[in-house]
Amino acid sequence: MSLQLAFDALALGGIYAIAALGIALIFGVMRLVNFAHGQFIACAVFALIVPSTDALARLGLGLLPAPVLIPLILGFGACLAVAAEAFVFRPMRNASPVALMVGSFALGVALQNVLLVLYGGRPKAVSLCAGLGHPVDIGNAHVPILQLIVIAAVALILVSLAVMLRHTRLGLEMRAAAADFGMARMLGVRANRVIAGAFALSGALAAVVALVMVAQTGVADVRMGGQIMLVAFIATVVGGMGSLSGAVAAGLGIGGVSALLQAGLPAEARPFRDAFLYAAVILVLLFRPQGLFAPAGSKPRV
Repeated sequence: MSLQLAFDALALGGIYAIAALGIALIFGVMRLVNFAHGQFIACAVFALIVPSTDALARLGLGLLPAPVLIPLILGFGACLAVAAEAFVFRPMRNASPVALMVGSFALGVALQNVLLVLYGGRPKAVSLCAGLGHPVDIGNAHVPILQLIVIAAVALILVSLAVMLRHTRLGLEMRAAAADFGMARMLGVRANRVIAGAFALSGALAAVVALVMVAQTGVADVRMGGQIMLVAFIATVVGGMGSLSGAVAAGLGIGGVSALLQAGLPAEARPFRDAFLYAAVILVLLFRPQGLFAPAGSKPRV
């Protein structure tokens, strides 16, 4: 039972960690909480419909192979986020944080209504790697293959991002911008390059979450990014706004606590699992309002 619970917690926490990391990347360089991130996830979900069902069905072909489909969706997410930065957030770059936040809300509402116009409000079935739901036995746990892939993918993404942030020029520029944007610009860091890179990474991470959610549920819904966005935002706050490692740790922690509550609560109390979870979040913030891993010396965007 404990081994089964560990796999459930790692898989769920990994999804939350990836979603929170996408929010923390943007906040780190722009001091912007991008509330349109949930709609980036939803758009990437619906981008799967064309290459996986409609277009290929008309051609008499099957599902695109994963080595082709996954890079396409990741590229779509990155391009969508970069376009949003170029056409929405770049003209507002010198605006107040409140104006930027309102702009992100407006962008999210616009994207959701575009999806409603194109696809309607009813959920759509998407058959994506149905065989991944079959369980394999590891010790006394029955773990779906998809859970193992999610855990491995999350670990690979986190390690790759850590290497990129520490050992590449763009990563070092992002870290410098997150610490002190004004000083970084005076030292030659190009703002457009860093911010566009952060949005591209954030959009690609949103696409990763979309792929996992569709593989798990087999459903595309215009509202499916909202709940994950809420949990990811909470993880970002609990971890410490602007702390990438804090967002990851808090996402994993929230996933672990959620899995523990689901397994440990009596059956009649399980519908109220989220209430217990958010109560625990409130307790954490009462004692650490700056977050568990608040970055030392972080300064406002200038």
